[in-house]
Amino acid sequence: MRIKVNDIVVVICGDDQGQRGKVLAVDAQAGKVVVEGVNRVYKHVRRSQKNPQGGRLSKEMPIPASNVMVLCPKTSKPTRIGYRYLEDGSKERYAKRSGASLGVISPPRPGYAKESSQS
Repeated sequence: MRIKVNDIVVVICGDDQGQRGKVLAVDAQAGKVVVEGVNRVYKHVRRSQKNPQGGRLSKEMPIPASNVMVLCPKTSKPTRIGYRYLEDGSKERYAKRSGASLGVISPPRPGYAKESSQS
C-alpha cells in the first residue's frame, strides 16, 4: 500500500468528503486506513474502573484506502503516489502531480544505482 502512517490525506468520497487529516493507522491486508477526525462514531461504554464515568466515547473508524488521496507537499492538492530510484540506488515515494519527494523508503542498493558516464 502506498499510503503510510503520518501522511496528510484528503477524503475524496463518502460522508466526510473534502476533510483533511493525518493517517493514524494502516491496515494493508484489509485495504483500510484510519484518518484523524474522519469517520467518527460513538462507542457506548459501560462504567468500569478504567472508565468510571461511562457514556459515549467518540472514535475514528477505518475507511477504505481508495477513498483517500495523499496531499502533494508542494501544491497542497490531492495527488497519486509513485516510486522511483535515486542516483545512489535508494528508493523513494514521490508525488506524481509535482514530482516532490515524499521520503526515502529503502536504503541505497548498488544494483539500482545509475551509472555515471565519465569520458
